[in-house]
Amino acid sequence: MKNIDIFREMENGGFEQVIFNYDKTTGLKAIIAIHDTTLGPALGGCRMWPYEDEEHALIDALRLARGMTYKCAVSDANFGGGKTVIIGDPKKDKNEGLFRALGRYVQSLNGRYYTGTDVGTYGDDFVYAARETGYLVGLPEEYGGSGNSAVPTAYGVYLGMKAAAKTVYGDESLKGLSVAIQGVGKVGALLVDDLVKDGAELTICDICEENVKKVQAKYPDIKVVGCDEIFGVECGIFSPCALGGVLNDETIPMLKCKIIAGSANNQLLEERHGDLLHERGILYAPDFVVNAGGLIQVADELEMHGTSKARVMKKTEAIYNILLKIFAVSKEKNIPTYKVADMLAEERINTIGRIKVNYIKK
Repeated sequence: MKNIDIFREMENGGFEQVIFNYDKTTGLKAIIAIHDTTLGPALGGCRMWPYEDEEHALIDALRLARGMTYKCAVSDANFGGGKTVIIGDPKKDKNEGLFRALGRYVQSLNGRYYTGTDVGTYGDDFVYAARETGYLVGLPEEYGGSGNSAVPTAYGVYLGMKAAAKTVYGDESLKGLSVAIQGVGKVGALLVDDLVKDGAELTICDICEENVKKVQAKYPDIKVVGCDEIFGVECGIFSPCALGGVLNDETIPMLKCKIIAGSANNQLLEERHGDLLHERGILYAPDFVVNAGGLIQVADELEMHGTSKARVMKKTEAIYNILLKIFAVSKEKNIPTYKVADMLAEERINTIGRIKVNYIKK
């Protein structure tokens, strides 16, 4: 952490807590970041990744937790933002003890924070954690959870593409529209299904060859390119569905698209990159809006004390109209879409925060 002033980062970003967790028995190294709990307890998934060092893990946890606050706010969920990152290789470092140890640390927060799956983790991992804590979401359905949150996430991105197409092309249909998808993992592969059904023409890439092969087995005609080529593919929509920070000084000049809409979190490396996209006339669907389907599912699971796939998918459909509103305001006021989305989220947080100032005995 020698290059990061943690308390300055917390002050500048409005964070409430950053908890470093180490378990000597399993070797667990995890960071839990809680950003803002104005709207309710923090909610955010657990990512497992072989980070280069602790500094990169911390930065990721902070960025992801803040994004969850805004995602909850704009999605009408009564939760704040949080995130967990585990430092480790999800392909070889997982075991029962690791996730049970994590579960105990989550339990120690006594309901300030709920977690579930994210990049590198799956519902079955949290079956172990559930032996130590009840503050989990998205467990497999056979264990009483709401199941795979990638399903509504992919559906929300699909709807976001339709809203963007309507704004740019005057028609929400994606038939015949070329889409380049970066990452065909948990969400990207499901998005491929939706787009193929709608008649879109797809180009894909993924750092995991196995993911590509699975998609090719279903759809042999889909074009595959290298991960270093995907940014330069001429297309109507570029869809980042892998890790964050992919829209930056190096990649933005390479883009040959009219729309960006994908499931990845924190797609803009820095906020100014949203300004660059606006200046280039590329319509950007803010990531925490378009990828909110998974959050909508787990928030619904907690708020409704049960699961309903039909209810979740119905709630996810709101993403379409939210984005149309963001796009309209962006055009009217000539400001980047990410700023409009931030404004909507902050307005709700501030309003609810002011409502809560009067004392009510519980």
